[in-house]
Amino acid sequence: MPETTQVFRIVIHGSVEDVWREITKTDEPIACFFNSRMEVSALRPGSRLAMRTPNSAYTGVVGEILEVRPYRRFSHTFRFTHLNEPACKVIYDLEPVEGGVEFTLTIEALPVGTKSAKQMVQGGPMIVKTLKAVIETGRPSLGTRALFALFRAMQPFTPKKCRTEHWPVAELPASKEPIHE
Repeated sequence: MPETTQVFRIVIHGSVEDVWREITKTDEPIACFFNSRMEVSALRPGSRLAMRTPNSAYTGVVGEILEVRPYRRFSHTFRFTHLNEPACKVIYDLEPVEGGVEFTLTIEALPVGTKSAKQMVQGGPMIVKTLKAVIETGRPSLGTRALFALFRAMQPFTPKKCRTEHWPVAELPASKEPIHE
């Protein structure tokens, strides 16, 4: 299957420490990641990662951490739990620039023509814009907050295979995927 790479870049007026904290925090939802809560066994290469709903009832994304270079780069594999499609790789690069941080989201090995590719390409601009808004103003835009409210309202319609109990983090060896109902 052919693959593509997508790159999304923005300059954020804030500190590299604040941007890093926002994209790697595990103690509260991450607005720029569609208000998901990141769960990891440890923030180091080889650890499993899951992006869960704020109440942790459902898991939307799973992956494995590939690289952690504080204040410079964070990368992991990425696979939507509701789709039976190959994983891709996401890379978050932070580069200090005059007046702030250049933030680059790179998506590699994205299978062309898949639902995952469509969702990733549509989501990339929202991720970088929301991260910029959160760092610069303290919160996402009104439109993004409305989208989060819609996500909460739609949660009961999430496929059963996305329930968090099917996507443990610490219990699984990095090379195995869970069995779905």
